[in-house]
Amino acid sequence: MPAFAGLCTDSQHGAGILAIDFEASCLPRHGRSYPIEVGIADGQGTARSWLIRPSSQWEGWTWTEEAERLHGLTRERLFDEGRSATVVTVELRQAVAGHRLVADSEIDGYWMRTLAAAGGVSPVPVIEHIMTLVGQLDLPDEEVRACVDLVDRRGFPRHRAADDARWLAALIAALLHASEGRIERSWRQELS
Repeated sequence: MPAFAGLCTDSQHGAGILAIDFEASCLPRHGRSYPIEVGIADGQGTARSWLIRPSSQWEGWTWTEEAERLHGLTRERLFDEGRSATVVTVELRQAVAGHRLVADSEIDGYWMRTLAAAGGVSPVPVIEHIMTLVGQLDLPDEEVRACVDLVDRRGFPRHRAADDARWLAALIAALLHASEGRIERSWRQELS
């Protein structure tokens, strides 16, 4: 049985993979950071994101101009348009229910826990790192690099949560497709 046989990418069965990404007030190396936007996307390019109003619990935490330049979000915009940590966490949990969540950074799990703690609710299920999926698919490094190059050539905008989640979802779809092709080739070789 193939290593990814337990991965269901058919959304009608309710267990598809969703990419998740957070934008934050700064990178942790610059200080204590908090989430300011979260986005999710599926392999068909459907995405959703939430701006997060800074919680009073995060007062005194770090905000850097470098991060603001990167994602283009101001604190003023977050206070005006952002939603509370409670609302975002509850809506996010509903949106991802029954799905496997994959991120391209370990820090996304930290930001999810930080968001949920500020909202006083439990976080979404475990967020896995993309390398867990790559390991399960057992793809050679050159195929993984080829998938990354293919997705990068599509020219996705970056550094907003929904855009980064779309890029990651496209990469996941490319990796799954590459793995399916390898398995089909090996089955044909075994049958010959």
